[in-house]
Amino acid sequence: MSSGDNLYHQPTMEEVTVLKDMATKLRIHSVKMTLASKSGHPTSCSSMAELMSVLFFKVMKYKDPKVTKEQRDPANDRFILSKGHAAPILYAAWAEAGLFPVEDLMNLRKITSDLEGHPTPRLPFIDVATGSLGQGLSVAAGMAYCAKHFDKSSYRTYCLMGDGESMEGNVWEALNFAGFYKLDNLCAIIDVNRLGQSDPAPLAHDMDQYRRRLNSFGFNTVVVDGHDVEELCKAFHTAETTKGMPTAILAKTFKGRDFPDIEDQMNWHGKPLGDKAESVLAHLTSLIKNPSAERPAICSPNNDVPDVSLVGAAMSSPPAYTLGDKVATRQAYGSALAKLAQGHNRVVALDGDMKNSTFSQNLLKVDKDRFIECFICEQNLIGVGIGVACRDRTIAFASTFACFLSRAFDNLRMGVISQTNLNVMGSHCGVSIGEDGPSQMALEDLAMFQSLPGCTVFYPTDAVAMERATELAANTRGITFIRASRPALPVIYKNDEQFQIGKAKIVKQSANDQVLVIGAGVTLYEAVKAAEQLAATGVNIRVMDPFTIKPLDWAAVQNHSAACGGRVVTVEDHYPEGGLGDAVLASLATVRNTVVKKLAVNAVPRSGPPAELLEMFGISASHIVRACNDILKM
Repeated sequence: MSSGDNLYHQPTMEEVTVLKDMATKLRIHSVKMTLASKSGHPTSCSSMAELMSVLFFKVMKYKDPKVTKEQRDPANDRFILSKGHAAPILYAAWAEAGLFPVEDLMNLRKITSDLEGHPTPRLPFIDVATGSLGQGLSVAAGMAYCAKHFDKSSYRTYCLMGDGESMEGNVWEALNFAGFYKLDNLCAIIDVNRLGQSDPAPLAHDMDQYRRRLNSFGFNTVVVDGHDVEELCKAFHTAETTKGMPTAILAKTFKGRDFPDIEDQMNWHGKPLGDKAESVLAHLTSLIKNPSAERPAICSPNNDVPDVSLVGAAMSSPPAYTLGDKVATRQAYGSALAKLAQGHNRVVALDGDMKNSTFSQNLLKVDKDRFIECFICEQNLIGVGIGVACRDRTIAFASTFACFLSRAFDNLRMGVISQTNLNVMGSHCGVSIGEDGPSQMALEDLAMFQSLPGCTVFYPTDAVAMERATELAANTRGITFIRASRPALPVIYKNDEQFQIGKAKIVKQSANDQVLVIGAGVTLYEAVKAAEQLAATGVNIRVMDPFTIKPLDWAAVQNHSAACGGRVVTVEDHYPEGGLGDAVLASLATVRNTVVKKLAVNAVPRSGPPAELLEMFGISASHIVRACNDILKM
């Protein structure tokens, strides 16, 4: 670690006065905004006023907001307010910088305004939604990693967190990641204002404890008086000139700073000041030394970011399989990922120490510098993925066992609000993984991803379908989820088969089919077996492979259901709730004279051979035969 503290230029007294006055103005705005909206967190804003003043008007480099209204410019420094409930002071900083009129601040939390209670990318200066505490640092680490390794650019990333928030496990996953990768272009800031919502934060103002914890994670740690702009200027200079490790600025502050009779007092979290506002505003106004001072000039970025286009990602070669060969879809995912990386230099992969099971390691053979090992930290895995994808810098694929993605569901939920573009592959789904047992079996993942607005859910059955699904995901906006199976299963599609999102495939049919059976992955093969057994008894069934569960091909389901007399059986290696069966039911909800019988994993499973587990838990060919015979009796 090297530092350039000897090059530090202390701010002039005039600069100090301007920054102090700006902090006070930001407090005044926060009080007025929350008073007007009758809700919000003015005391949480007040503790970080000097931090915001110094960051926005002294430290950060970004294009002048009076000229550039879209502030998500690739060259600009990044700022993430992880303690999103302090949104009013963030909005106030941008208004004072000249991005929009100060008068607009009074629209806080109105349904007609994008100045929402917590920040979202509806605003042209917000990269990711925050407010579900603990997630901002992972995204910031992803942004910093992107700058250092992919963009190779000078922009820096700042993430401001609360002290109560810093107890979240996701924060420590991110700290571990940033320290391990020596992200010296990342500055983590903790606003240690001592007070939480209902109790003091666990460490209160024990700054030495904070310092020792952050040091142990590989951070250069600077403890400062968070209300002293001179100390803050020096601390941020130290952060910028420290090489070989990230910096954490631990700012000792007071909640409700400069609010008489409120500062450092409990029971003011998330409350406008009400009848105390008038006296607080009078006091704050009296603190301003030069009310007419112009805001300082904004530091311009270096504009050293490469131009990037994410359009038209394509595999370097098409699928090359032989019909009948047994290939696991997870293995085909690795092949597709490598071919996409060969065809497009902004395709990157992230994994959670599962790369030799998910086959994401195949990308390493193409370009080891485009693979990010995130270790066994699934929340951080998804957060970093969101970060590297921000501002359309990369086409990111994150992979791990699908069951472990449940840990990161809140990150994905926030990713939707953040309008993120992230591709997620979950392998080892269902009871078909076999002997590893139920802790490793993803049986809730389809329900989880289908619940995310705008998420595209792929469930490719064979290797050809998987390669095409991965290629389609690379060109699809929003979050995508690709479900992969563990077993090696026969290739059933020709290499030149075309696939589309929302378009199903019929893999078996006749002119006199009596039941439509819909399966995907391992259960599609069971459906084909069942069709052969039923045909021997004189019963013909039609077998559909949906390819995408969301969007499901409603037209195909409805048309083929009608052709089969309105009799439908769904079979899935997933729990009954929220999976394929429920998606099919939704597509047929308004169709008269239709009967749907759902087959799904009907209890918490156990270890065992895959074939025996399919039989034990009700999704094997024999169960499909029975369901078809039963539905024909209705």
